[in-house]
Amino acid sequence: MKYLSFIVALLLSLLVFSALNAPAQEQAVSSRYTVQQPDDKLPSTAQLDSIVLGSGCFWGAEMRYERLAGVVDAVSGYADGQGVKPTYRAITQRSNKNNPNNHAEVVQVTFNPQQISLEALLQHYFESHDPTQLNRQGNDIGTQYRSIILTNSPEQQARAQAVLQQYQPLLTAAGYGKIVTQLKPLPEFFPAEEYHQDYIAKNPNGYCPDHSTGVRFNRDSAIQTAAIDNNPLLTGKQIVVIDSESYCPYCEKFKAEVANDYQGDIPLNFRFARQLAGLAIKTDTSATPTIILLQDGQEVFAFRGYLAPDEFYLLLGKFKLGDSEAFNVAFDKGTDQQFCKEYQIFKNTPDGVFVDKLSGAALFDTRDRFDSGTGWLSFTKAVAGAVTERPDNRYGMRRTEIRAAISGIHLGHVFPDGPKGQPRYCINATVLDFMPRG
Repeated sequence: MKYLSFIVALLLSLLVFSALNAPAQEQAVSSRYTVQQPDDKLPSTAQLDSIVLGSGCFWGAEMRYERLAGVVDAVSGYADGQGVKPTYRAITQRSNKNNPNNHAEVVQVTFNPQQISLEALLQHYFESHDPTQLNRQGNDIGTQYRSIILTNSPEQQARAQAVLQQYQPLLTAAGYGKIVTQLKPLPEFFPAEEYHQDYIAKNPNGYCPDHSTGVRFNRDSAIQTAAIDNNPLLTGKQIVVIDSESYCPYCEKFKAEVANDYQGDIPLNFRFARQLAGLAIKTDTSATPTIILLQDGQEVFAFRGYLAPDEFYLLLGKFKLGDSEAFNVAFDKGTDQQFCKEYQIFKNTPDGVFVDKLSGAALFDTRDRFDSGTGWLSFTKAVAGAVTERPDNRYGMRRTEIRAAISGIHLGHVFPDGPKGQPRYCINATVLDFMPRG
């Protein structure tokens, strides 16, 4: 039941994240930003330039531009509309979904041409979305999501057209259609409401929309044509994480907080959305990260977005352990049967270490094991930094619970009655695996 509640919570979190796309209360346009006119002069103290780019939802686009070396600022906003108020509430009204005069969601990018050229910026722009989709990006459908470049000079217009023409044959060779990106002079730029600025940074547990085609300009042709062998993913249990082809803070957070510490025996594989050939995946993979659990190449479960360590290991626990005693011990603070079969196997192993059954992290060493006569594995200490302690006052007792530091699963308890005044770590064998010392 606890696992089912978690799955329901995960699904509800997706609905909540989507609901944020239509806030109930209109917020005022930020006074931090000024409306940019095409003929506005650049600050005399810096040789800067700016261009306005639309590639679907501006949340992820703004963040990706800000990560580029040479980009000074990126501001989400609205442009190229007529007769429609430049506010989020107005442009998302159902009546404006197919309105050709609706404003587009855009990002005003201010950059230093000495550090990043207009051509390099536009190459990133085209590579970061699908410019062949008309008035949409993935499941985001409507004229507000149109692909558009709004320039501040005839020179910018000509240079943008040249980059577009360079990209078209690359897309065509990859099986894509005609680029539908509009190229226009910028009439006026309206900064979006404050809550849209740096949106992804303000919402740290979501996902980044990634609608890129995977087609790269020739500078990255080696990456573009590199073959990916998915045959190992067709056998047994596998974890696949859909990564971003550009910068995604949620992907980086998942790597830092989960993937980098994972050493489990179910392989964890990173793929781009275009690298899933041969796998039976039903879930839309346009969100990064997306965590997919596979059995013999078939999707069993998938979650779109960042998963914290405790959420990831709960999901992995159900996938690996199923409805078992080990799962109940790990996640419901259960206890092994005294002298259980795992205890009988592990009480006299050769020299080695006992590892977390889910994360693969080393927890206890055979050199610290002793026979307490209790029917549970006993150790005088844990591997340094491998476990955490917390009070456990259930059943009218005052005990100290031991949990795995990385996965957070319940391991057992520690008592002060070990040999020669040392502690006794009383540990459940069902949540451990054994690794002989190499």
